Amino acid sequence: MAKQKQNLSKAAQERLKNYEVKSQVVRDTKSVKKADNGKAIVVAIVAILVAVGLQFSYTTYGPGKPKVSATPVQSNSADVPSPSLAENREWTGSITLNKTKMAITLDGKAAPQAVANFVSLVNKGFFEKQSCHRLTVQGLFVLQCGDPTGTGTGGPGYNWGPVENEPKDDIYRSGVLAMARVGNDGYSMGSQFFIVYNNSTLPRDTAGGYTVFGKITSGLEEVVKIAADGVVDGATDGKPASPAVLTKLSVK
Repeated sequence: MAKQKQNLSKAAQERLKNYEVKSQVVRDTKSVKKADNGKAIVVAIVAILVAVGLQFSYTTYGPGKPKVSATPVQSNSADVPSPSLAENREWTGSITLNKTKMAITLDGKAAPQAVANFVSLVNKGFFEKQSCHRLTVQGLFVLQCGDPTGTGTGGPGYNWGPVENEPKDDIYRSGVLAMARVGNDGYSMGSQFFIVYNNSTLPRDTAGGYTVFGKITSGLEEVVKIAADGVVDGATDGKPASPAVLTKLSVK
């Protein structure tokens, strides 16, 4: 009888041991599932952040500004300066950036709408005292200016197109002055333009390339200096870390 009780005790202990092992397996399984769920949540959050980042890059990279309308307009309003103002000729002038005077030429023959718009805005004093709001220092090497709000979304109160005088090889060479626009929208240009301070490749989209309307013939070193100081917070695309103010512009 004592032996039978001992056997029963051993059997009970064995069942208890098996139960504890199974319980540990269940706990481990739950822990793994919980960890996997946590990883899944983290992956989902990262995916969302990447998607948002790509969307931000897509709408501002161009260089340009966020799209306002889902349906691009394919005509210019009466507010847009007439291309005839470009006079089908070369213009000369200057852009003073901070305290450095940069000499420029504008091609009114190859980009009449862009030059007419730029000349009109210069003559109105539109650009003066504006800060250039965007600098890119990796892959794309440009300083973007012409937004009175400094946010990348501002303009003259109208938009225009189409794209003119785009490089056939998609290479925007050092010194180039070109118009910023929204991706895939050739009628989204306004007052924002960019200065290329090192050769950059900008792939075309469904609207084509970017309107080259002129170039800087001297004084580009000021832009290079600003670029050397980098972007705020050490980023590669954003607000310049150093001041970049358009103090005076003239054309003739």
